[in-house]
Amino acid sequence: MGIYRQFIQYGCVNQRSVQDGKRLGKQLEVDFVANQGSRRIYSQSAFRLPDEEKLRQEKASLLAIRDAFKKLIIVGHPIKATYDQDGIYYMSIFDFLLKSDSLLW
Repeated sequence: MGIYRQFIQYGCVNQRSVQDGKRLGKQLEVDFVANQGSRRIYSQSAFRLPDEEKLRQEKASLLAIRDAFKKLIIVGHPIKATYDQDGIYYMSIFDFLLKSDSLLW
């Protein structure tokens, strides 16, 4: 399946592809898209990430975005801020709200 078009509009990632000669469309939600000049951050928020299925669900729209801007998942419990193997950054809501430099990573 080859993706031939992708665009982001109003917090959604729209993907269009062709499979077996048929045009297909898929829309994935992105919770927040923040722009400042030439900088952009895509972020998802989750109260908890209790299992792999929930993690996969939250990451799906971020992984579908094919640009080099920062991607972030904010969780509702204390965690150590870290990157995963896909380049997605994880941080707690507490760090996000209370640390003035939380998005300077």
